[in-house]
Amino acid sequence: VQLVESGGGSVQTGGSLRVSCAFTGYWSTDRCMGWFRQAPGKEREAIVIIDQDARPKYADSVQGRFTMTKDNAKKSLDLQMRRLKPEDTAAYFCAASLRWYCSLWTSIDEYIYWGQGTQVTVSS
Repeated sequence: VQLVESGGGSVQTGGSLRVSCAFTGYWSTDRCMGWFRQAPGKEREAIVIIDQDARPKYADSVQGRFTMTKDNAKKSLDLQMRRLKPEDTAAYFCAASLRWYCSLWTSIDEYIYWGQGTQVTVSS
């Protein structure tokens, strides 16, 4: 299984960006997947995940501003980010787990497949 992110970039506060994750190889699309981010000097955090439940679960910090969509046919996991803030600046990663159910607090160690990451920079 390979995960490849694309998109990201730089934008001013209040702007929008989209990041995409294409996954290849054999993969059951009902297993846990999600988007994570890591800012300089901070730990990697889950910002939105989806599992067999098929309902995205968003962190409070992005709820209402970010929207994740999964297209099983295209094998893609997209993240539309709106009303971006400087604190959203980070490297963004998509990841996948062998778990069928997960939450925002599921250990990052449970995610065994990771993309290379893509940078999002929001300037004030």
